[in-house]
Amino acid sequence: MRNLKKPPWLKKRIPPFQDLLKVKSILDEADLHTVCEEARCPNLGECFSRGTSTFLILGRVCTRDCGFCAVEHGVPISPDETEPEKVAQVVKKMGLQYVVITSVTRDDLPDGGAPLFAKTIQAIRALDSNIKIEVLIPDFQGKHSSLEIVLKECPDVLNHNIETVARLYPVVRPQAAYQRSLDLLRRSKEDYPHIPTKSGFMLGLGETHEEVLELLRDLREVGCDFLTIGQYLQPRPDRLSVVRFIPPEEFDEYKRVGHEMGFKAVASGPFVRSSFHASQMFENPKI
Repeated sequence: MRNLKKPPWLKKRIPPFQDLLKVKSILDEADLHTVCEEARCPNLGECFSRGTSTFLILGRVCTRDCGFCAVEHGVPISPDETEPEKVAQVVKKMGLQYVVITSVTRDDLPDGGAPLFAKTIQAIRALDSNIKIEVLIPDFQGKHSSLEIVLKECPDVLNHNIETVARLYPVVRPQAAYQRSLDLLRRSKEDYPHIPTKSGFMLGLGETHEEVLELLRDLREVGCDFLTIGQYLQPRPDRLSVVRFIPPEEFDEYKRVGHEMGFKAVASGPFVRSSFHASQMFENPKI
């Protein structure tokens, strides 16, 4: 498929390198990874220059090979058991009051790596119990026991991205399952109703308007509270091509529809990503 020319609304200013250096130096010194770097996020410059990042635990190699994702896939090494404490110390050094923790998918581990999520939450709260923590978790292959390990630590937000519409799963997320992801969000809300749930997906992979509306309805049916919608951008040549660049007014329309459906907060725009401005969504859901 030919590469589409990027439209003018996808232009983004890159902050001066010195503005990014402080965060990058802290992360490199602690030997920690971020999804900002591994997934080649277009907002990396803005987030790093503001002194924020999304921590990637359980290593940097994913056992799955999703068609949209730039994170390295293959056979990962054993988890670093010191990672939780490393993350906590960097959180302290960066002075963060809202932290987003995500991970690669570890289908090689019986528990999917859920205990490391729990230990990371514990380590951060041992330093400062007032810090808000959002976890962006994989599907744990649908294992309720793994989800329970994370939920027992009562993160402030439980995030799991649906990523795309049901029809496109075989191409976009061949090792995942649409209903499995919905079931995870449903189970979280049923078992821990006080913990807000969050999900996000990309546009521009070939979905139709009606399929997007169906996805919104499915997320509301399982009680999803917060929603993020962004433009898919091909991160490297061997990943799926962009089928269509969505104009800003369509993102605005989906935001309006999402609010009408009952989502507590909807962030919808070309550069929106699941953890971009996450603290603002949590603290001011009506914005």
